[in-house]
Amino acid sequence: MNKVPGTSGTAQRMRMGIDLGGTKIEGRILTSSGEEATRRRILAPQGFYEDTVAALVDIIRDLESDIGEAASVGIGMPGSLSPLTGHVRNANSTWLNGRTLREDLESALGRSVRMANDANCFALSEATDGAGAGAKSVFGIIVGTGCGGGIVIDGHVLHGARGIGGEWGHNPLPWSEPDEHPGPRCWCGRLGCMEMWASGTGLSGDYQRRTGELVSGHEIVARAALGEPAAKTSLERHASRLARGIAHVINIIDPEVIVLGGGLSKLPHLYEELPRLAAPYVFSDIKNIVIRPPKWGDASGVRGAAWLWND
Repeated sequence: MNKVPGTSGTAQRMRMGIDLGGTKIEGRILTSSGEEATRRRILAPQGFYEDTVAALVDIIRDLESDIGEAASVGIGMPGSLSPLTGHVRNANSTWLNGRTLREDLESALGRSVRMANDANCFALSEATDGAGAGAKSVFGIIVGTGCGGGIVIDGHVLHGARGIGGEWGHNPLPWSEPDEHPGPRCWCGRLGCMEMWASGTGLSGDYQRRTGELVSGHEIVARAALGEPAAKTSLERHASRLARGIAHVINIIDPEVIVLGGGLSKLPHLYEELPRLAAPYVFSDIKNIVIRPPKWGDASGVRGAAWLWND
């Protein structure tokens, strides 16, 4: 068995995936068949770039000590690497922005590292051996605290010429109603981004604008289950907005399968309502829309990072 995977074309045996989150760093090693060999989870350092690099190196070495050999290393991260500079950009872990994270890790480890946005890793996981397995095209959507997406075509992430393929959350809400324009201000500085409508934060914001009370998305779901009218209508508006955003993507890339991830993907009504609500906006006589929950749940990001070495 090859002890030091790290270049494309080398026979792959053990693949490591790392999910670099805002509060935790999780790592898993997968066998060539996708079975989990070992896992680790540690707290993510806050605010200091050098500490983040050191923590990543430590968890990688700890995981490899469990299997007794080196594995390929893929990392799912907030933000992305600029194809122009190689620097991290657009990360909500702001201390990473402008830094040469991949370069510094490769220097510390002495081998190649592959990195991708965490939503891309989610999509790759579900396309490889998850809810979208067997489909030629998969669009993976993260609807959690924020809102992101990833596109996988023939088993490969579509990064795009600018490295922003699938950045669905920072497009405007399509087919907006008069009371939805220009929309709430997003953290990116623009008004009316999908992230401010379709995420859990967006759901909470909608409810607050109608009631004056700021509560979590989970609380809104609980109140709707008890019959509260304001909570029920907030969920209805959320589903409508999410469906319109999905239809917009279908009209551009026409994916075979759409997989939802993040906290709101656990809402069962979305899988019943979204295909029906999106269909009128799809520019086709074929209206069947396949939307599925994730097979791997919260583990999809770290598994997708491992599958970045899938060639």
